[in-house]
Amino acid sequence: MTEPHPAPPPPEDAEGHDVVKAARVTRRWPVVAASVAVVLVVGLGLIIALRPREPFAIDAEWMGEIVEHRSPLWLGPALFFNYVGGSILGSVVIPVLIFLLLLAFRRPWGATFFAIASVLSVVCVQLIKHTVGRARPTEILVNADTGSFPSGHTANAATMVVVLGILFPRVWVWILGVVWAVLMAVSRTYLGAHWISDTIGGLLLGAGVAVIVWAPLAHRLAREAAEPHPFWLARRHAPVE
Repeated sequence: MTEPHPAPPPPEDAEGHDVVKAARVTRRWPVVAASVAVVLVVGLGLIIALRPREPFAIDAEWMGEIVEHRSPLWLGPALFFNYVGGSILGSVVIPVLIFLLLLAFRRPWGATFFAIASVLSVVCVQLIKHTVGRARPTEILVNADTGSFPSGHTANAATMVVVLGILFPRVWVWILGVVWAVLMAVSRTYLGAHWISDTIGGLLLGAGVAVIVWAPLAHRLAREAAEPHPFWLARRHAPVE
């Protein structure tokens, strides 16, 4: 009777550390932090559900400052963020374009990561919105659906930023992403579509969902990122005249 072959030892790095175990530890704390963020959003939603028409003091104070300093100069940029963060462009066209670009860059796992995180973020936002039923500010300047908490525009922006930051870990990607998400949050309060606490909840929820979805795909995403880029590869092998 043939004895079964012993299981191969776990891969080790140059210093003899267990690579698999190290990777799990590396993923653990981001997931813990993301889970805490999501729990905070749910907890804040429960508090708001008990007082859906009474904003927090910081909400009322921030909205007062926004209304006092409104001007035509800032209205245009705010409406731009409202358009690209929602409507058909923001909710369908841009996500589908990003998904197709990731496939074109031979990042199928990256495209899968983006799709799952985006859809799950939208589902969580709508579930919490309809459960909490928070009233929007009376100073609103745009048409919006019911339910103010959390901000869907801000959650979508945060999800996109974290996903792209993970897939393309460059400093400039994260800087541009953070600026985009913050401006999206500010624009929502400027238009009176959301209280400031709505946008904070959206940022935490969108980022938290993205990190939680990333964890089980981290190994596949890392292997995929290490593969040669198709366009760079084509350029490298192009004939020299």
